[in-house]
Amino acid sequence: IVEMLDVIIKFFLTSMAMWIAPLAILYGCNHHILPGVNQLSPSSQTLLSGFLAVISVNLIIGYYIFMALKEPANSTHQPDPTFVSQAKASISQSVAGGSDNGQASLKED
Repeated sequence: IVEMLDVIIKFFLTSMAMWIAPLAILYGCNHHILPGVNQLSPSSQTLLSGFLAVISVNLIIGYYIFMALKEPANSTHQPDPTFVSQAKASISQSVAGGSDNGQASLKED
């Protein structure tokens, strides 16, 4: 459960960063907060802010993938014992019922 909570938190933070970073870049370029932007033409400001926003999202996605690859693989995964027992019971019932049905269909032919 703790591992799942860590994954959810990382996903949430990454998702928030993917929204906040591009919007901050667009806001900074359009309101001349970033240095040197006021010397550009309006169309150049729009292109620059768009490219920087797209690059920021791609960098965040790349960082998220890097963090996911860095996590240790849980090689000691154990299935749920109740699910396994129910599955075995279901298989044994279908095998027992299937052999009778198979013989009955052969007798009919």
